[in-house]
Amino acid sequence: MTSSVSSSAVPQRKRSRTIARVAAVQALFQCEQNGDSAETVLKEFVNFRRIAPQEHFDDGHIPDADLNLLATIVRETVRQQDEIDKSLHDLLPESWPMNRLDPVLRALLRAALSEMIADVPAQIVINEYLDVAHGFFNGDEPKMVNGILDRFAQKNRNAE
Repeated sequence: MTSSVSSSAVPQRKRSRTIARVAAVQALFQCEQNGDSAETVLKEFVNFRRIAPQEHFDDGHIPDADLNLLATIVRETVRQQDEIDKSLHDLLPESWPMNRLDPVLRALLRAALSEMIADVPAQIVINEYLDVAHGFFNGDEPKMVNGILDRFAQKNRNAE
């Protein structure tokens, strides 16, 4: 029996999930900066930024985003932000408080911790958000992301 899933389906699915995570970081940044609700920002992303499965970036489309994952990350991160921020505060060095973090880095870490709290496998979260961090930052921020997410996983996800 042959599988109906093409050999490129798995990489395509991974790509659509990575794109959703990048968009989620952007949406969470916008929520914080503008004070917009998660629902307002999600509607804007879908209607005006036209995040939808597309084959290319023509006309401003963000291709192949997993819209369900995007919505879940944004909604759950906003819903659990106090819990996430407490965890993040505990993971940051004393000399580097939350308000000193770059707002995009803060959004990225919040999204990643939200997924870890939701029991997405730690290695997937760390790998994905490390890739996302490299897309946004050229300095030491990806190392910081890796360290913080690794510490969170060790502290909260011992079974992995």
